[in-house]
Amino acid sequence: MSQKRALLRSALAGVVALSAAAAVAQAHDPKPEPGREKCYGVAKKGQNDCGTATHACAGLAKTDNAPDEWKFVAKGTCAKLGGTLKPGAAKK
Repeated sequence: MSQKRALLRSALAGVVALSAAAAVAQAHDPKPEPGREKCYGVAKKGQNDCGTATHACAGLAKTDNAPDEWKFVAKGTCAKLGGTLKPGAAKK
């Protein structure tokens, strides 16, 4: 029974750690500089500007152009780059 209990505790600790990381990512939501906006779906692998629900830091994007990863871009250029202003939104 102690192995089962240890496994359960490890799983619970993992869930708590993931929840905390997601909370930190959402709590630390930087505001853009004047003339810039968040553009989702244009960040290249390892070049995102901040965390998401799956990680808490900039530079941790796992793939190019993931719909929940974003970068700050000049206002009005997001659509030209193929991105969206809403996280996870389908590209047009």
